[in-house]
Amino acid sequence: MKTKLLAIIVFMLLASVYFISMSTTFAAVGEGDWITKYRIVDATTGNLILDKDFTTGATSGSGQISNGEALRVTATINIGTNNPSSSLTLSTAMQHSSTLDHYWEHDASDGYSLGGYNPNAATFSFSQAAGTLIISCIGVASGQVTTTIDGITLHKSIPISLISLKDPSGTVLDAINPNITDAAINEYNTKLKAKQDALAGYASSGADPGYVEIYQNVITQSKVVADQGLTDYAVAMLDSLDAAPPAGALLQILFLPLIVVFAVVAVLFAFLFMRNRGKVGYFRLVIEDQIKDLEGLTLRASKIDRTISSNLASIEDRLKRLVGM
Repeated sequence: MKTKLLAIIVFMLLASVYFISMSTTFAAVGEGDWITKYRIVDATTGNLILDKDFTTGATSGSGQISNGEALRVTATINIGTNNPSSSLTLSTAMQHSSTLDHYWEHDASDGYSLGGYNPNAATFSFSQAAGTLIISCIGVASGQVTTTIDGITLHKSIPISLISLKDPSGTVLDAINPNITDAAINEYNTKLKAKQDALAGYASSGADPGYVEIYQNVITQSKVVADQGLTDYAVAMLDSLDAAPPAGALLQILFLPLIVVFAVVAVLFAFLFMRNRGKVGYFRLVIEDQIKDLEGLTLRASKIDRTISSNLASIEDRLKRLVGM
């Protein structure tokens, strides 16, 4: 009986150790379990891009990383267990800096020993010892942000592994994986934030509910279009909201056809990915009909407000370029 009880206790202890190790290994990446703090700066200018401290919850910086930007990423890594027979691996997906002969710089003041690692290797391993490792990685964030399909340029942010920490089996323990953008995406994100702030102000100031709803619809449709990669058109949609301050019923009527046009643009683009010429041709005709309606709307708007007319004409030109008119 005592032997069986002892066996059960030993089994439970082993199971506990196993589940603890599993929970450590498969802890959520990017939530501060190993990399407790990191700082990303532009390696050329020294300007802050993102500073994140998981121990305090503090975050600062825009987080915008442009394609081709040179970065310095400094990570504080907390290694809680001592296991000299095992090894951990650090790696980066950044391209080599054109001005430096190395990727990695170790802050020796942290007291952590990396042994004879190669600072010029994108990936290196070191013996696992308990302690705090402070290390910087310098390189160029590079990826395919833009793609051209049927003559249309798409802009889509993509993730990049600036620093990745792996166990001996290759499992990622933690990583710094922000997105790379480009100038067009950055412009859209900046304008989106401004329009969202303006919308909140209109809603709280008691602006006409119909206008607020239309304003919200334009923002929502712009997100749909931006998510599909049509960033230039998403920016144009947000720019259309610069036509006037909160409006009355007349401008509400003028804005309504824009929602229809923008929705058709989003639908058209979804079918572009299918590369089915027949369907694309059909939606091209639909867009052309919408352009004709927009021409009439622009003419009527010119008799009321030249600013509105100018914005509508700009959107009309973009739609014409989209379908090659």
